[in-house]
Amino acid sequence: MSVLFKANLLVRLLLWKHRNANMKLNWRPKIDNPKFMSAAQAVELIPDNAVGMSTGLAGSMRPAILFAAIRKRFEKVGHPANLTWIAAGGSGGRGLVPGTVEEVGVEGLCTRFISGHLETAKSLLKLGDKGVCELVVLPQGTITQLAEAQWHGQDSLVTTVGVGSFMDPRVGTGTQVIPGVGEQLVEVDGDKLRYRLPPVTAACVIATAADEEGNLYIEGAPLICEAKDATLAAKANGGVALACVAKIVPKDESKIFLPADKVDAIVLHPTADMAIAIPLAKPWPEFLPGAKCDVKAAARRAKVMNQILKMDPERGPVDSMLARQTARLFAKVAKPKGTCIIGYGLPQEVGRLVEAGGLSDDVKFLVETGAYGGVPAPGLFFGMSVNPERLMTSAQMFTYCESNLDVTILGMLQADGEGNVNVSKKAPGARNYIGPGGFLNLVDSAKTIIFVGAFTAKGKVTLEDGKLTVVEKGIPKLVKEVDEITFSAKAALEAGKEVYYVTTVGAFKLTDKGLELFQVADGVDIEKDVKGCCEIDLIIPESVPVLDREIMTGEGFKLAFGN
Repeated sequence: MSVLFKANLLVRLLLWKHRNANMKLNWRPKIDNPKFMSAAQAVELIPDNAVGMSTGLAGSMRPAILFAAIRKRFEKVGHPANLTWIAAGGSGGRGLVPGTVEEVGVEGLCTRFISGHLETAKSLLKLGDKGVCELVVLPQGTITQLAEAQWHGQDSLVTTVGVGSFMDPRVGTGTQVIPGVGEQLVEVDGDKLRYRLPPVTAACVIATAADEEGNLYIEGAPLICEAKDATLAAKANGGVALACVAKIVPKDESKIFLPADKVDAIVLHPTADMAIAIPLAKPWPEFLPGAKCDVKAAARRAKVMNQILKMDPERGPVDSMLARQTARLFAKVAKPKGTCIIGYGLPQEVGRLVEAGGLSDDVKFLVETGAYGGVPAPGLFFGMSVNPERLMTSAQMFTYCESNLDVTILGMLQADGEGNVNVSKKAPGARNYIGPGGFLNLVDSAKTIIFVGAFTAKGKVTLEDGKLTVVEKGIPKLVKEVDEITFSAKAALEAGKEVYYVTTVGAFKLTDKGLELFQVADGVDIEKDVKGCCEIDLIIPESVPVLDREIMTGEGFKLAFGN
């Protein structure tokens, strides 16, 4: 990318930051329809004690102007107060980005926060640590399905998702982030779990456009997320639905996303984001359904934005080797024309290698937000796909995965001797809580699961001339007991799943006797660098294959299904 292009993106980001800090909350378009309101007027419809639900994931498709207006009104008049707020996916800004769900993280404004991924909602985690906001965690996919169920008249969902994990009251803390604090929204129902969600009474969503009658349109959006389900749930429960849109368009019956009678207030926000600093009114075309853009060019453009925002770390030679090792394993265990969902972080690099290796035409990548097909986008753009074939709601995607997900590639914080994995709890205290996101749904749905991560934390490993050297052991990630069971090895074995754990020193597979090493990085001493750097007993065959040089160095690295 040229210096001029990078400069243009930097200017775009600075303008975006200025606009978000100075939103026109009192501006209303001159449209002769009372549904069209300023943001300040719209949020007056949200009463105290409401159960709000918003949409979006990471930096994408967030109703930023509504978040800002809710906070402004509360600071001015003390209302709306005592809200329960639901955000299925991670939609906070880590305390750094304006216009996120963190805007409701003010004492007295939000007294209960429900989400699948809480880590990015720093303001709400702080309230939880302070004891003034109840923090509730549910599987991301289950939240979306419960919202969908509400507008169909159902108040709970019975599923195998979470059985044997911390979400199972027989095993862990259930839906309580802080043990003992708040109502449990999960209970045992035979050999399954029953989940509940409080009735949504105030939806805050985003769409691309509205016509002057008040019908909403989604054409030109990279994601649908929970916009439909949150809106219809709120209306079914006798509540209100608020939407912000980027533009006004002529009425087109064939393209209406949500009819006017399902929307109480529409806020025109011409600079609303598709993603951070990318206006919804002028979207990047590569993220739209049916796009046929150059994937490599799109990746370069996304990489520049991620570098500027420090959203996607530069991968060193060891990480790159780990990604190649995982991609090769994927090619071996996956079947052509199969489906795959990849998680955030290093798994995204695996997806890039699969695309670069020429296999993407024979892999149907899915994204939990509802993007079907294409190549998953990295970093800031997580949740979107480059050249998606079509979009569906988040709930529809999670339901589709239940019967159709072949492989999922996910990160891991810890694993234990039984093969259980923790990805949801980083350390004690609400401020350190991550949440599982869609992880619980994906491991329940997938036939094959590949976990990927460093073998130890804070260790030092070098890779030179195709040889891996463990310089400093670091803190073991294969531990006697994980801090929280996000993945239940027992449940996976009972379901007949294939499970793999790919690390910097080598890869393991799950057996009924524990973790078995089946390949090792060149240069690694199994006794010292593997057994000596973990807390568990491993199954070590007499002969363990060493990774090929092309995996270790990248020289001549190729992918082909079956090997």
